Amino acid sequence: MRYDKDHKATTRRRIVETAARRFRENGIESEGMKSLMSAAGLTNGAFYNHFTSKEDLTREAVTAAMEERVEHLHHWLDREEGLEGFVRSYFSTRHRDNPGKGCPSSVLASEIARHSDEVRAAYTEGFLPFVEWVATHWRHLSREEASSRAFALYGLMAGTMQVARAVNDEALSERLLASGLEAALDMIRSRPAEHPTTAQGTPSWE
Repeated sequence: MRYDKDHKATTRRRIVETAARRFRENGIESEGMKSLMSAAGLTNGAFYNHFTSKEDLTREAVTAAMEERVEHLHHWLDREEGLEGFVRSYFSTRHRDNPGKGCPSSVLASEIARHSDEVRAAYTEGFLPFVEWVATHWRHLSREEASSRAFALYGLMAGTMQVARAVNDEALSERLLASGLEAALDMIRSRPAEHPTTAQGTPSWE
């Protein structure tokens, strides 16, 4: 049976979205192609109609996961709660307990570091726009200072979430999240936020 281009594109997108979710849930190396394709409602043979290798799919899945997080950030920047709202949602137990739709860095960064340059480039290309948007919160600072603060905030968030997921003590995990949230709020409350429009593809300082 032959399918039109729209069908092929839709199927490819389904595989990528499934991989982006399941890699975050189970880890890239732990997720087998058979289980992944089954979760996408497809056969193993269909995989090679769209991708040359698992590494090829991993690159696209990482891109999709990072783009999803930028969209989530925009959702909060366009609301009254702004960056603070985003940070509160990040340090929630709901985010902790649902990694499949959450921050790729908090579950995949160590694995991505051991993958090909193409996969690492996909991660980098998704990471940079995210922190650039976060940096626009501190418009009273220079671009360099604001970027440095955004990098620090990103590391604080991802690192805290990693540890909160790793410990097997619920009370300790919640304490870690609460401490991380407090530290993050201290960073972003230096002055009231001025959020730029997200209509354009990249932020800018006026």
